[in-house]
Amino acid sequence: MSDLVLYLGNKNYSSWSFRPWIAMEAAGIAFTDHVIPFDFPAGNPEFKPISPTGRVPVLHHGAVRVWESLAIIEYVAELFPEAGIWPKDRTARAEARSISMEMLAGFRALRGACPMNIRRPPAEIDLPDGVMDDVARIETIWKGLLARSGGPFLFGDFSAADAMYAPVVNRFEIYRLTADETVQGYMARMKAHPAWQKWQAAALAEPWIVPEDEA
Repeated sequence: MSDLVLYLGNKNYSSWSFRPWIAMEAAGIAFTDHVIPFDFPAGNPEFKPISPTGRVPVLHHGAVRVWESLAIIEYVAELFPEAGIWPKDRTARAEARSISMEMLAGFRALRGACPMNIRRPPAEIDLPDGVMDDVARIETIWKGLLARSGGPFLFGDFSAADAMYAPVVNRFEIYRLTADETVQGYMARMKAHPAWQKWQAAALAEPWIVPEDEA
């Protein structure tokens, strides 16, 4: 099997890169990551030769190119069915995919106003309309799933659903968006995961600052 190479943006800022990276790392899948920083307002010209969309993340697997976070996760889940990237139970797996798609397509107010920023000290900001509606919906998702699964993660074991919401954990913390104890407990467990810790250490070591992502 050809080696897997995952091309990423800055680990400090790139929420969409974080999602497939933490899914693969937490599942114990061997891959190489390659960071191409957001050095330019419109991205980086180096993205074009490696990605059909000129954006990251993108996974290279021999001649295969897979782009978009959730598509990458699905691809590696097919390559490594024993890795448990999705829940084993069919009903749970359907719900995990549904909330992952909801993350992919929704929560635009939260994502627009509160960019992921691993190194940012926690502090509140002025929030536009819609952000707290997004927060409330995510809290409802997390609390309902944790109550049903018993934790420690959304479907018990760490899964693709946790990976898809990992950047939200950072957003909730650094913008002080939630005081719910159940939600904060889940956030603490996510941040304590070895894969999270590895990403965080790399993000904090990065030298780049992107002003438009510094809310």
